[in-house]
Amino acid sequence: MVRLCRAVAESALFQFTILAIILFNAVLIGVETYDGVVQRHAGPLHAANLAIQVIFLVEIAVRLLACAPRLHRFFLDGWNVFDFTVVALSLLPAAGPAATVARLARVLRVARLVSVSAELRLIVATMLRSIPSMLHVITLLTLLLYVYAVIGLHLFRAEDASHWGSLDRAVLSTFQMLTLEGWVEMQQAVIDTHPWAWIYFGSFIIFGVFVIVNLFIAVVLNNLDAAKDEQRRSQDRDRPEADLLRQMAALREQIEALENRLRAR
Repeated sequence: MVRLCRAVAESALFQFTILAIILFNAVLIGVETYDGVVQRHAGPLHAANLAIQVIFLVEIAVRLLACAPRLHRFFLDGWNVFDFTVVALSLLPAAGPAATVARLARVLRVARLVSVSAELRLIVATMLRSIPSMLHVITLLTLLLYVYAVIGLHLFRAEDASHWGSLDRAVLSTFQMLTLEGWVEMQQAVIDTHPWAWIYFGSFIIFGVFVIVNLFIAVVLNNLDAAKDEQRRSQDRDRPEADLLRQMAALREQIEALENRLRAR
């Protein structure tokens, strides 16, 4: 039984089926936002939701049994804990005090798409790994925005109060410039009075967009390579253990078969 569950859990067909069910669940959640559809097709929608819930329960049971006899290994993986929690919360009744949690769990079932896809898991791991380095870049970016906002406030508030009339507006304007949205119009509004304003705007675009934003990209790419290397090492480390478990399971079956033959004699 354990060997069968392990084979099923590791099969591509099983993973593809769960992926298809998650996508179908996402479509179902979107359909249920239309009141008219819910009223006309309440029965089929309820049956579909119930079927999805049963399939997810069977999936979790299969993956748990695949880790037997050491079931605790299932909960050592954060994504397994996430899947288990979402499926468990979806068992709460859709009415009463727990209704909000149950509806939230149904929406979170869509997020299980990340746990099913190895590529999406790698991206999430990269994002989490990038947070410490990004904090330094964010600090540098905040300093840049603040300095340029104060300079812009003192230089341009008389000509363009809508963008530079106060510190909060100036900070918002510099952040808007960071997205390359409307910075040309801001420059045109003050260029007649301050012909050298292009130095201010040009330098901000160079340092804010071309340097700082590319630093974010560099941090993510660097951590993506690190996450790929770690994933590769983890797979290489788990492969011998998985092979050993299969060999032990096959040996156990052979021993049981031999014991049955001896008893028959």
